[in-house]
Amino acid sequence: MTWVWAMALAFLAAPSGRASDFGHRFDEIVAGATPAQLYAFLYDMPKGGDLHNHAAGSNRAEWMYAICTDPARNGGETFYTRTHFSGASDSVDPRALFQTIRRKTYDMLPGPAKAQFVPLASLTPAERVGWCASTRLDGAGDGRLEFFSRIWPRLAQLNQCLPLATELLVENMKAFGAEHLAYVETQFVLDGMVDNDGNAIPDEAAVAFVKRRLSMPDAASTGVTIRFQATILRFSPDAEMRLAKAYAFVDAHRDLWVGLNMAGIEENGYGYPSRFLDTFRRMRARYPTLPLSIHAGEMDGPDRHVRDTLLLGASRIGHGINLIKDPDTLLLMQQTRRVLVEVNLISNRLLGYVPDLSAHPFPEYLRTGVPVCLNTDDRGMWDSNMTDEYYTAVTLFHLSWGEILKMGRDSLARSFVQPDVKARLLSEFDQRIATFEGKYGTAPIEGALGSLASVKPVAYGYAKRTWGLDFR
Repeated sequence: MTWVWAMALAFLAAPSGRASDFGHRFDEIVAGATPAQLYAFLYDMPKGGDLHNHAAGSNRAEWMYAICTDPARNGGETFYTRTHFSGASDSVDPRALFQTIRRKTYDMLPGPAKAQFVPLASLTPAERVGWCASTRLDGAGDGRLEFFSRIWPRLAQLNQCLPLATELLVENMKAFGAEHLAYVETQFVLDGMVDNDGNAIPDEAAVAFVKRRLSMPDAASTGVTIRFQATILRFSPDAEMRLAKAYAFVDAHRDLWVGLNMAGIEENGYGYPSRFLDTFRRMRARYPTLPLSIHAGEMDGPDRHVRDTLLLGASRIGHGINLIKDPDTLLLMQQTRRVLVEVNLISNRLLGYVPDLSAHPFPEYLRTGVPVCLNTDDRGMWDSNMTDEYYTAVTLFHLSWGEILKMGRDSLARSFVQPDVKARLLSEFDQRIATFEGKYGTAPIEGALGSLASVKPVAYGYAKRTWGLDFR
């Protein structure tokens, strides 16, 4: 009977017949396509889910500007931005330029400070270019300091405007739908939303507002299923209290909010995972199981954050870059295959955690049994999209078709969405993949490459700056 077991094991180890059949054509396309054709092919390819997505960091500058300057879309709000300083230039902190505030804040400023701000809608063309550039990492020298310490404060009051935030959610859904993404599980927080008079918006009113907007035809027609995670800034002094509050909120709104996350720069020592172990244990004693996806291992050097984050109960790890430097935890994750690493290639490059992406640990995780998927993280600030992540991975790491399918399925199977919705998403993913394979797999290779002329990718600044790809 030895041969029977050998055949059974071989069957279980082999990729599905469809992946194997199309795998040769996939390799032909990757080898024979021009860079523009390969990008179009990957743009057209069905994708699973984006599981590591910061809603406030995913908004393109052009979308933000359009909505901020349109009262019909932003709830009647007026935004002002700082374009100059009235003091001596040598004392100016450059991070304060293009700080954008709401009318209530503007009205409360003293005269000299108020004179430094202008209505966002009145920016000159040159100022508008500068404002857009101030929201993303697109310049020489931009990196971790610009991202964590400058961009987020510039946009802080935009992220407190509920109509603006929900409009931007829908813009993201439209863009993701165009590149055939099925599911987004974004970190979207209602805590801190205030109305145009500066009053806090009650949770239930904010939830109802979001539901109404997502039920509108333009959101529904994107074909993208969206769910939320509540996120806690890990190094804030009151993070334990905020964690308990977020637990209660998600438990009360499990139809849209499906999990918890903890974020924030890990170099800040006040956010270490073990700080929260007692709080998580108290919450688990009080509430039914609530899925956790927590940032960990987004560090330059080795530490125990990934291991300690597993102890918190996380079933997904965000980033996990330095997991490669913790052999015991890596071995555990290879053997159990229970925890998925949310890989963010472009983020890791632009923030300097892995400046040379050819040295990224992603292929080691993928090919040693650690479940992984590709994600966009803060795509608006990177000026990128999901296709950029796949193009990076395919061109650097020579992904096989079977590996792409596995990542796509894992991104859905390990999402926190409700089981019935998950089953639907997985079934639809298989159907869309079958259609895609039929489109590119039946004609001769010349015909398959020729058909890419009809695909019209939408690429942004990252693709143009990195690979010279511009489809405008």
